Amino acid sequence: MELRIDGIAVDAAPGSSLLELTRRLGMDTAQLSTRPIAAKIAGEVFNLNYIPVRSKDAADPDRPSIRRAMEASGGQVHLLRYSDPTGKDVYARTAQFVLFLALSRRWPEAKAKMNCTVGAGLFIAVSGAEDFSVDALKSEVWEIVHSNIPLVRCRLTTQEAIRRFQANGQEDKARLLSWRKEPYFDEYVYGDFGDYYYGELAPSTGYMTVWDILEADGGFMFVYPDDQNPDRVADYHEMPHFFSVFSEGENWGKLMECQTIADLNGLVDSGRIRELIRVNEALHEKRFSQVADMICQRSAQAVMLAGPSSSGKTTSANRLATQLRVHGKKPILMSMDDYYIDRDQIAPGPDGKVDLEHINTLDTALFAQNLQDLLDGKTVEIPVFNFKTGKREWRGHRMQLNSDSVIIVEGLHALNPVLLPEGLDAGRVFRLFVSPLLPLNMDDHNRIPTSYLRLLRRIVRDHESRGTSVQRTIAMWDSVRRGEKRWIFPYQENADVIFNSSTLYELAVLKKHIFPLLTEVPPEDECYDEVRSIVKILNFVQEADVDDEIPPTSLLREFIGGNSFYR
Repeated sequence: MELRIDGIAVDAAPGSSLLELTRRLGMDTAQLSTRPIAAKIAGEVFNLNYIPVRSKDAADPDRPSIRRAMEASGGQVHLLRYSDPTGKDVYARTAQFVLFLALSRRWPEAKAKMNCTVGAGLFIAVSGAEDFSVDALKSEVWEIVHSNIPLVRCRLTTQEAIRRFQANGQEDKARLLSWRKEPYFDEYVYGDFGDYYYGELAPSTGYMTVWDILEADGGFMFVYPDDQNPDRVADYHEMPHFFSVFSEGENWGKLMECQTIADLNGLVDSGRIRELIRVNEALHEKRFSQVADMICQRSAQAVMLAGPSSSGKTTSANRLATQLRVHGKKPILMSMDDYYIDRDQIAPGPDGKVDLEHINTLDTALFAQNLQDLLDGKTVEIPVFNFKTGKREWRGHRMQLNSDSVIIVEGLHALNPVLLPEGLDAGRVFRLFVSPLLPLNMDDHNRIPTSYLRLLRRIVRDHESRGTSVQRTIAMWDSVRRGEKRWIFPYQENADVIFNSSTLYELAVLKKHIFPLLTEVPPEDECYDEVRSIVKILNFVQEADVDDEIPPTSLLREFIGGNSFYR
């Protein structure tokens, strides 16, 4: 069968793998920046050990068998490299396998747990490892990488997998699999070590060529390749503020006995999820109250509230306004969206597309002047952006502060210092960063990224309130995340407070809203692999029909509907 790999024709003999074909074409390079890690075929991601044409057809042994994905794609294969978000995910999962294999070989009695991503680093907590050192771990990892161990995926029954994990002391995985409905389970195996990371890995450990491991309290920090230049290790910067807030969320998970999906399922099954909802919502209310106290103690006149997409910024602004009213303040809500420049005035980027996440889409000079005038006691006319026409409008919306007023400015770029007037007294502004830092893990070796939770929230919200398809939301997501990395996350450590807007219970609630939408996406769709990745995790989550327990002011209501601030 003739395939086209990245547009280049090649004849695929029965039994030949994609790895063999890429090598024949001279595409398997030594540099991580150019080396294929996996392949995308008809919307699905495959390991490079994938064989497009089997030697025999099950129904007709004398005829070669063309795989379903290859037929669906018409023979088109797109190779994934580290620069592709999906390729980076494959590299990250491969690194996880190597790291946990190294730990199990060097410190078999140790307990290691995925914790959180900190910029370009991944923190893994380690306990019970006598004489643990980063240098010893590095040495073990390099040995595994240089051995170029093939990463082989094996299929076994779910019950066999449960027994295997129990025998190996991985009770967390055994508990998770007890909720699995499918009769089989796939895992990657090397010797006595077996693990799985809910997605494809590279063909062998030798692909993990660019990395570093740094000292960290309670474990170590694994540093990924640089996104812009994958042939070098990324620069790692400590983020103590972020790490402290995430650790606080972990502690709350321990107190609520909800640290993993298996824990959450148990609470759903017993009905105790209703208590979890009440405590989560009370915790959020307490934190908003504390933030309001801090703003008033400082006598700040403006709150700059930022956060990534689907973090709950709008609801957070309204709930903070309520708490400020308790202090006798008169909060005034402002949106950075009203400072967009006219759409036809935005210059497209090098790719010919308009980047709506760019700071240059905002009239930053006008906002800075308006803010300065307001703080000086002047009356200011505030623009209104018409999203239907893509134009800024002046509708006579005038604003003036009095002695009890506090402006709450909400927007993606609100922490960017370019928005503040030059020479402004920093004490007059309070900076708040809102992000859902979900501390819930699948199991000890698999965390649930905060970006995953935000994508789920956005899919549900876009469908419920905007009629946007799953495919459309997912198609925009990579662009959204690139904008966040460039314009939002670099400023989060500068916040006076980082507010964790996640709730431990929400995956069980979101499943009811999102699962029917995901199952409608056909396998041949370009976004099918992203959909399948979401489904893989949600398949382990018990659905909870408890919307009646969620208060109308909840952050989650911003996405599932019923938010009283929008009525």
